[in-house]
Amino acid sequence: MIKRIKHHIRTYFLTGLLVVVPVGISLWFLQAIIHWTDQKLVLLPAKLHPNTYLPFPIPGLGLILTVIFVFLIGVIATNIIGKTFVQLGEKIVDKIPLVRSIYLLVKQVMETILSKDQESFKKVVLIEYPRKGLYSIAFVTGVAKGEIQDRTSKKVINVFVPTTPNPTSGFLIMVPEEDAITLEMDVEMAFKLVISGGMVATEKEVKKKMEALSADVQ
Repeated sequence: MIKRIKHHIRTYFLTGLLVVVPVGISLWFLQAIIHWTDQKLVLLPAKLHPNTYLPFPIPGLGLILTVIFVFLIGVIATNIIGKTFVQLGEKIVDKIPLVRSIYLLVKQVMETILSKDQESFKKVVLIEYPRKGLYSIAFVTGVAKGEIQDRTSKKVINVFVPTTPNPTSGFLIMVPEEDAITLEMDVEMAFKLVISGGMVATEKEVKKKMEALSADVQ
C-alpha cells in the first residue's frame, strides 16, 4: 500500500514537472523579450516617449512599437520612393569595407530563411560524419552550384551540421545527394534533439511516455 502511494506521488510530481517547467521557461523567455524591447524606449526623446503621455507604464509596449515600426518600414520599402532610398543606402554601405561584408552576409541569410521558394532548413538528413560509420544530423541548405558541382562526378548538396548544445554554430559540408539519408522528423524536432544532446525524444516517444504516466495514475 505504501509503495503504491509513493508511486502515485512520484507520478503526479513528474506529470506536474512536465506541465510547469515548459510553461515557466516559455513565460520567462517571453518576459525577457518584452523587458529588452521596453528598455529600448529609453533611447527615444522625452517628447516621443509613450510614458510621457500615459498615466502608467504598459509592459510590452516596446515590443508592440517594434513590431509596428518593422511593419511600417516594410510598407515604405515596397513602394517606389522607399525602394529608391533603400538602394541609395545600400550604395553607401557598399563603399564601407567591413560594414559591407556584414550587411551583405546578413541580408543574404535573411532572404534565404524568409524566402518561400527556398528549400533551406526544410529537410533533415542523416550523413556519415565525421567519419564513415558515424552518423550526424544535418540540415539541407541547398544544392551545390558552379565550380563545386562542376568538379564533382555526382550531384552534391550543401548541408549544415550543427554543434551541440549550440546549433547556431556548425560545419558546412558538401555531400553527394545519394549519400544523405532523408529523415521523417521535422526541423523543429531535429533542433530539439541537437540542443538536448540526444536527450529529447521524438514526438511519438513523448506521447508513449505520457500515455504510460496516465496509465500508471489510473
